[in-house]
Amino acid sequence: MIKNKLQLVQNMGLRYTSYRIVHAIETKIGVLQKRHPANPTFSPEVSLEKWRADTPTFFFSGKNIDTPSSPDDTLKKRVENMKAGKFVLFSKEIYDLGIDFNWVTNPITGYEYDTSIHWSAIPDLSEEMGDIKFVWEKARFSFLTDLLRYDHHYKEDQSEFVINQIIDFIEKNPINCGPNYKCSQEISLRIMNWSLALNYYKDSPNLTQDRFQKIMYAIYWQLHHVYHHINFSRIAVRNNHAITETMMLYLSGLLFPFLPNTKEWSTNGKKWFEKEVEYQVYPDGTFLQYSMNYHRVLVQLLTWGIRLSDLHKVNLSPIVKKRAQLSLEFLDTSMDPVSGKLPNYGNNDGALFFKWTEDDFRIYVSQLNDLRAVINNTVTVNQESQAWYGLNNLKIKPKNIQGIHEFKIGGYYIHQEDSVKTFIRCGAYKDRPSQSDNLHLDIWKDGQNYLWDAGTYKYNTDKETIDFFTGCEGHNTLSVNGENQMLRGSRFIWFNWIKKATGEVSETNDKIVFEGKIEGFKNIGKGIWHSRKVEKLKSKNEWVVKDEVSNTDHLDKKVFWHINPEVLNSIDIECETVDGLKLEPLIEEKWHSSNYGVKEKSIRYTFKSKNTMLTTIKIKD
Repeated sequence: MIKNKLQLVQNMGLRYTSYRIVHAIETKIGVLQKRHPANPTFSPEVSLEKWRADTPTFFFSGKNIDTPSSPDDTLKKRVENMKAGKFVLFSKEIYDLGIDFNWVTNPITGYEYDTSIHWSAIPDLSEEMGDIKFVWEKARFSFLTDLLRYDHHYKEDQSEFVINQIIDFIEKNPINCGPNYKCSQEISLRIMNWSLALNYYKDSPNLTQDRFQKIMYAIYWQLHHVYHHINFSRIAVRNNHAITETMMLYLSGLLFPFLPNTKEWSTNGKKWFEKEVEYQVYPDGTFLQYSMNYHRVLVQLLTWGIRLSDLHKVNLSPIVKKRAQLSLEFLDTSMDPVSGKLPNYGNNDGALFFKWTEDDFRIYVSQLNDLRAVINNTVTVNQESQAWYGLNNLKIKPKNIQGIHEFKIGGYYIHQEDSVKTFIRCGAYKDRPSQSDNLHLDIWKDGQNYLWDAGTYKYNTDKETIDFFTGCEGHNTLSVNGENQMLRGSRFIWFNWIKKATGEVSETNDKIVFEGKIEGFKNIGKGIWHSRKVEKLKSKNEWVVKDEVSNTDHLDKKVFWHINPEVLNSIDIECETVDGLKLEPLIEEKWHSSNYGVKEKSIRYTFKSKNTMLTTIKIKD
C-alpha cells in the first residue's frame, strides 16, 4: 500500500499530490463553500435591448443559417419525445424523465439529490446515488442542437420550449447547490449550449428582459464557479476537462464582455487554454487521454475556440492550430474510411457535445470536417454541420490514408489497404493511462469492425464489470496468470504504468509486419516483456500474430480475441503453440459497449498456453 502511494506521487507529481491534499482539506473544513457561495444574491444588470442591438459576434446571428431545409422524420420524433419528457441520453437510449423533470433525479437508480446541499458536500461515488453522469447528461443541454435544427428544418419556432427549459433549470438548481454544480466541465458545456440558444433566439418575443436577466445571472455565477475552481481541472484532472473550462473562461470575454470580471477571466483563460492544448496534444497529433472519443471532444472544443477567435480577430498561439491540424491527421488515419467510425478505443463516456447531423454517435466525419473547415477551409464532404459554425463555400478535398502510418509518441501503428484497416496500440505512458490495453489489435474490412475493443460501458458500476472493460480481458491482447499489464488502483488509477514500449512497422514484397513489445506485469515479477508480431499478407485478408512473453515459462498466458457477432461466420481464428500444438479456444458470450451505459453481445475466443502462441486470423471473401 505504501509502495503504491509512493508510486502515485512519482507518476502524478508533487504538484498533483499536494493539490489533492489541500483540496481535500478545503472541502472538509468548508473553504469551498465560502469560495463558491450558495444561491448568491448579486445579479449583474444587463439590458436585453442593448444586447440585441450590440450582440457579440457569434457563429450565427438569429435564425440565419445558410443550409437548406431538410425535414427528417428521425429528428422530428426526437423532438416530439422531448416535448413528452423523453430524452436520448448518451446518444443511444431513450429515458422517460417526465415533463416536469427536476434535473436532479438519477433515471437509473431513482435517487433524487438534495438541491439544498452545497455541491462540495456531494460524494464522488455512491452506490445509492448511482452514476452521476446520468443526472448531468440532460443538464449539459446538448439536446438543444436538436431543437435548433428542428426549428430550422421545419420552420416551427421552438423558442418557448427552449427558453422554458433553461429557466426551469435555473429555478430548480440554485447556484452552487446540488449535483449539477459539482463538475466545472458540465457547467462550461451548459453555458456553451445556452449561448447557441441565446444567439439563435436573440430576437424571439419569448426571450423577455426578465428571462434574459435570470439567464445572465446564472451564466455569471457559473463562470465565477469555473474560474474559482479552475485549478482542480488544471492540476488534479488535466485532461479534456481542463481544455473545456479554460476555453470557456477565454470565450467569456468574447461572448459576455458586459459581465463583471470576464476581461480578467478571459485573459487568464486564453493563456491557460493555449498551454493545455500544447501539453495535452502530443507533437505527433495523439492525445494524452489515449481515447478516440475524448480526442473528438477536443476536436469540438478546438472548433469553437479557433472559430470564435477568428471571428473576433483574436490571435491564438500558433501552437493551437498546429496541434489541431496534427489531431486531424491522426484521427483521419485512425478512421475507417467506409463507415466513418473509429476504433472504440480508450475511455468512452458517450460525450458528443454539439451534434449537428443525423450521423450515428460513433461516426466522426462531421466533427472532423468542422475543425478542418475552420483551419483549412476544406472538407472531405459537405454536411449541414459546418453551416452552424457559419462556414460555407468550402473546398472538397478527400483524404488518402492508404499505406503505413506510425504515431510513435502516442503509440499507434496503422495500416490501410483499400477498405481493410489494421490498428495496433503499443506505447509507453508519460501521462495517466485509462485502460490496460497495450498491444491491442483492431481489424476492419468494408466498414465492419471484425475484431473490436469491448469499450467502456460505465465509470461507476461493479468491480467485475469495470475490470472486464478496462483490463486486458476486454481487449485483443494477452494476460499473464490472469493479471493485467498494469496494476489496478481505484476507479481512474493504475499503478505500474507501462514505461518501456517499442514498435515498428515494416514492409516486404508480400506482407506488412508490425513488431512491438512492452515491459509490464510488474506485480508478477521483474523483466517481463510481452512481444507481439503481426504479419498482414498483402492483398489477402489474413493476419498471423505471434505472442511471446519472457520470464514467465511457468505461468499461463491467455490471448483474447473479441469478435463482432455480426461477422462471426465470416472470420476464422486458429491458434497453436510455437512448436505446433493446436490450441482449442474457449468460446464465450461477452460484452461490447458502443455507447455509454449500454451493454451489447460480443463473442470472445480465448486461447491458453504457457508457451509462445501463433494466432492465424482469416476473413473470408
